[in-house]
Amino acid sequence: MSSTYFYDMFAINYSLTDQQRQWIADSFPAPTLPDTLQGLHLQELGKGDRVSGRVLLNDFEVKKTKTNKSFLRLSLGDQSGMISAKMWDNNGEVNQMVPILEQEGVFDIRGQVDVFNGFKSVTIYEMTPVKKAVDPFLLLPFTKQDIHALTEELFAYLLELKDPYQEIALKAMEQLWESFRISPAAKGFHHNYLGGLLKHTVGLMRFCRYITMQSDNPFRAVMKLIQKVETQYKLEVWETLKADDDYPSYVWRDTIDHLYHMLQGMGDYKFDKINYDALLTSILFHDIGKLAEYDYAGKSFDIFHFLFPTATFHTENHKQAGISMDPLGTTIGHIPYGVLVLSKVIEQYQITIEMENIHLMAHCILCHHGLPEWGSAVRKPQNIEGYLIHIVDYLDSRYENTEADEEK
Repeated sequence: MSSTYFYDMFAINYSLTDQQRQWIADSFPAPTLPDTLQGLHLQELGKGDRVSGRVLLNDFEVKKTKTNKSFLRLSLGDQSGMISAKMWDNNGEVNQMVPILEQEGVFDIRGQVDVFNGFKSVTIYEMTPVKKAVDPFLLLPFTKQDIHALTEELFAYLLELKDPYQEIALKAMEQLWESFRISPAAKGFHHNYLGGLLKHTVGLMRFCRYITMQSDNPFRAVMKLIQKVETQYKLEVWETLKADDDYPSYVWRDTIDHLYHMLQGMGDYKFDKINYDALLTSILFHDIGKLAEYDYAGKSFDIFHFLFPTATFHTENHKQAGISMDPLGTTIGHIPYGVLVLSKVIEQYQITIEMENIHLMAHCILCHHGLPEWGSAVRKPQNIEGYLIHIVDYLDSRYENTEADEEK
């Protein structure tokens, strides 16, 4: 298979035998997602348009206006994506709705599109809980890309790894593939749809292969990526100027200086050899903790059972809901969970690996957010692999926001 990525800047190359393809299909089947996309499609509606439909509740909070009047701010979702909404407290609606919102996750709504400062939302007039069982995958957004191809690409890269890295990666997937293959990678900023985690993980691996395998010098490769970002940012600014947009949205704003700062940090380790296998394995684990950190209708709790097999855990009253933060998972967070899963796999399967390489992968997982203020668990990366995993994560999470909705 051969195509391109990141504004057609570099090739996506991998190969699989027919036997390997069949093994992947049998052992790690891709999920079956709906054929058609339904929902409100808020981006296609205009101010004043009336809407009605079935949605999942992501989050809600009670807010106050400047005149101390209560209203509900809601985050809803369906297959078309996230829907911002509000409900005014005209006749005691807020007090009536809060206990219902705490218990229910699927609602039929009726309202009207509003636009404020260029942002669309729905003002809800009526919100009725749906008591009957519903298929959550008819309400959640999902990737439009070929998820079977993404699955094959992921395992093509894993099958290239040498042991013990290949064994670590495949054993993790044996344990968690059912949830990994459909999980979102975020609640709102990037890859916030079913299949998002798989797509994002593969994206990081593409960047990693470009930097370490397709280029003769990793520093030169990163500089070329930054130069592409600069070019795209100039285009964003120019297109906005031509459109005379009052509320422009820039994907690459404030990114260039940060990327150069990370490149300079890499320079402290310019004589070190990159451990490609450890880096790629770390990429597989870098966001695997999101299986615990995020909640959504249809979520599997296999990550909790795998990590804590003797713990009692009751899920009978788990309500159907949109993509949101899991109250239990957020007490640890996806970054530490990634290290926990890595450690559990090595321990459970008695995989022999050098202590230094365990710490190398753990460090990559802990530092992939780059900066403490962005959630990194360490002050700054302490090896070249740590800088690289942050750079590729940073690039892929933003690049996804340059894709049109029908391309994601």
